[in-house]
Amino acid sequence: MIRGRGETLPFYVNRRIYYMTKVLVGMSGGVDSSVSVYLLQQQGYEVSGATLKLFDNEDIGILDKEKTCCSLSDVQDARNVAMKLGCRHYVFNYSQWFMEDVVKRFARSYEEGQTPNPCIDCNRYIKFSRMLERAKFLGFDYIATGHYAQVDRDPSTGRYLLRKGADSSKDQSYVLYTLTQEELSRTLFPLGKMTKQEIRTIAEGEGFVNAQKRDSQDICFVQDGDYAGFLERVMGVSSPTGDFVDRAGRKIGRHRGLIHYTVGQRKGLGQTFGKPMYVLDKKKAENTVTLGSHEELFSAGMVVSEVNWIAIEALKEPMEVTVKARYSMKEVAAVIYPLENGQVRVAFDEKQRAITPGQAAVFYQGDLVIGGGTIIGPVSEQ
Repeated sequence: MIRGRGETLPFYVNRRIYYMTKVLVGMSGGVDSSVSVYLLQQQGYEVSGATLKLFDNEDIGILDKEKTCCSLSDVQDARNVAMKLGCRHYVFNYSQWFMEDVVKRFARSYEEGQTPNPCIDCNRYIKFSRMLERAKFLGFDYIATGHYAQVDRDPSTGRYLLRKGADSSKDQSYVLYTLTQEELSRTLFPLGKMTKQEIRTIAEGEGFVNAQKRDSQDICFVQDGDYAGFLERVMGVSSPTGDFVDRAGRKIGRHRGLIHYTVGQRKGLGQTFGKPMYVLDKKKAENTVTLGSHEELFSAGMVVSEVNWIAIEALKEPMEVTVKARYSMKEVAAVIYPLENGQVRVAFDEKQRAITPGQAAVFYQGDLVIGGGTIIGPVSEQ
């Protein structure tokens, strides 16, 4: 049986009964998760930390043991903070599942001509589902992370809600849209109402070794952002050369392989066409990359699949929302329509640029996450 948020477990000291809720915090070695431990302790929780070992650097073609989020120094930074705060620290080896559920899915998606966001899969399959499973096995009431987001509950429906972090410049609700009701009911986000500067100030005041540690960038398992090189060299992905074509299907050049391109790309095409040309589409079956003008990049809408609803049980009628079609995109106004087989059609108020298959689309109303899913492709006309 799941205890409600804030309910506690009894323990005894000198025959007197006390209550304390146990929380397992995912500690990456960075400042955000470290301050999360501190804040939860200040709120009266019994806190332990857990660092998730996701891969060995050698397995992903990285020889420098100090690079990426799984380096020995990251584990040591997390352990140092845990010792300073007097809490237990675990290291869980999830490398087998990370390779299957994140890295290989990333490679397969690129092979299919899509552009995936593996951070979303990592949250979906590793950081929340598997860590929560381990936490429950060890007797913890909640898990917590250093994400900038907030969890709430709708008193009328009883559904757990996901809201944006108060610091709009750091909000991470977009990469958390896959969280289930079970996961939301057992997850705490201590940083949800805070700014990054406030967090660094706390870390400096407490003397944390990682107080000024820079935030991780790009995909953790791809060295130097060279996705194509990683896919070919490490994952053995074969991406044969093929034809550049225009909208009418006419051949206008040769490409180096689908994995070297993404929708909206202009630079790095490897040849000139007498005018600026952009990647509009990739088709695995024909092994073609479609090029066109900047104006042709804009779409009236898109179709989204594998939708996870958070604020509602299901979409039964059109709904006005704002939507993000990639992490760095500003929200734009749209209407979402239910389709058969659980898919959703999104109609933008104004056409949007470079809608990319494989990316996530997340729907909002104000700071509330309604739900989200994976983009199948753009729709040219509504």
